[in-house]
Amino acid sequence: MKTQSTVTVGNEYKARRSRVNRAVHSLIAKFVIMVLVFFAVPALLYQEFRQADLDRQNIVLTAVREQGRLMAESLRPTLERADPSSLLELPEEIERIATKGNGIKVLFRPVGEEGVQGVFFVASEPRLSPDELRKERQALVEQGVFDNLTASCLIERPMAIRHLRPSGVEELLTSMTAIQTDAGCWAVIATQSAQVFLGSSIGQPYWKTLEVQIASAIYLGMAFILAILVFTVWRDLSRFRDLARGIREGRIGKSSFMVGNKVPELEPVAYEFDRMTHTLRESSDSIRRAAEDNAHAFKTPLAIIRQALEPLNKTVEPENKRAQRALQVVEEALDRLENLVSTARHLEHTSAELLDPPRENIGLSALLLRMLEAYNVSFSEQGVILQSSIDHEISVLAGEDMLETILENIIDNALEVSPRGTTVTVELINGKKTAELAVRDRGPGVPESELERIFERYVSYRPRKSNQDLDETASSNNHMGIGLWIVRRNVEAIGGYVRAENRQDGGLSIIVSLPQNTD
Repeated sequence: MKTQSTVTVGNEYKARRSRVNRAVHSLIAKFVIMVLVFFAVPALLYQEFRQADLDRQNIVLTAVREQGRLMAESLRPTLERADPSSLLELPEEIERIATKGNGIKVLFRPVGEEGVQGVFFVASEPRLSPDELRKERQALVEQGVFDNLTASCLIERPMAIRHLRPSGVEELLTSMTAIQTDAGCWAVIATQSAQVFLGSSIGQPYWKTLEVQIASAIYLGMAFILAILVFTVWRDLSRFRDLARGIREGRIGKSSFMVGNKVPELEPVAYEFDRMTHTLRESSDSIRRAAEDNAHAFKTPLAIIRQALEPLNKTVEPENKRAQRALQVVEEALDRLENLVSTARHLEHTSAELLDPPRENIGLSALLLRMLEAYNVSFSEQGVILQSSIDHEISVLAGEDMLETILENIIDNALEVSPRGTTVTVELINGKKTAELAVRDRGPGVPESELERIFERYVSYRPRKSNQDLDETASSNNHMGIGLWIVRRNVEAIGGYVRAENRQDGGLSIIVSLPQNTD
């Protein structure tokens, strides 16, 4: 019987792959957003603070350089004197002009001298010994301070160079002012104690400043704490998920979320889950009871009707064709009603098992071997060859009735569509964590576009048999298009999945994967 399904769910195998893909894509998207936020926000803030720091630097350096220019102008009269004896007063004059925290370095390039070697270090405040002067000169050469002085004397160069004195004290070179005289070119370099600019970015990259380093340490610390919190939440949710899966699959002794939960924040959720589980179990019991009550209520009047037909069959004359046909129609209707009652009862039991599936350690290998042995007669009568390959010691957590229903429907389908002389292969493979069951036939197969739909309710692609060919003892489920639908529901109820594949050389394969009981 074929009907158009309102919703196409797809088999569990592809559904799981789809869920995994969605989860991976969601995690990647969230990770990309987190990375963008993690790097973009600090970058934007860094640029803003750096610009503010540059503006602050310009204001401070402008004032410091103006002070350096004034000190150079104070030395100009002394440096412009033609009397060489005035140079003896230069150290005292520099000491008088220099203020606390400020320093002065005086360089001289005589007329006719060129290159770095023609520049002499004349005086300094704080004062330096001759050996320290040589080291200081070499350091200034390496920093390129002499470069402009060797090319021209017409310079007034602002600077922001951090310089280490021979004594190990750091200072900042803030400006260099050139003074041209008849004897040559003088250069007055103003310095400032680095203690004044301690923690600032003057003379160094902004990221090296103390405030940026502290802010970076705080930000990284917060990011680390956030990562720990995210990991903790993920771990707790994973544990709760494992608890839910264990309760659903019956792998753990605890049947309560409140008992098994170890995360205080999830206690309200665990409480609601326990209430939901209790409701589902009560619903399952109610459905089972209703199925039995309904079946009994229908079968009693049907049995009475069938008993009442027996004397009628005896009293109606064989020549009365019309009466004989009426009795036959009534009996056929009774057969259909009994099949419908049986099917409805079976479906309701299946629905109840989905809500609260039984969880027992069932030896799947032994169960399958017993069932195949019982099927030998059916296969022989229909001229179909049964081949099997069964791995031993495979167990699953399920109900024996559920497993029997799964196996019966799949094997019955394969037997019914197989032409005489063909082979049906049944394989059970130990997949370590899963048990892989495959039933392969040589029937007509199913169109590729319909492989998912065969697991939907009331969908069947097998040719219909006439009433004369229909054995009353055959399972009516298969002929109503609900056999594979029940298979999928039962398989999913115990944590497995089922799919169908067309064989390349003709026929169909039904493949079931069930989680093994490894305890």
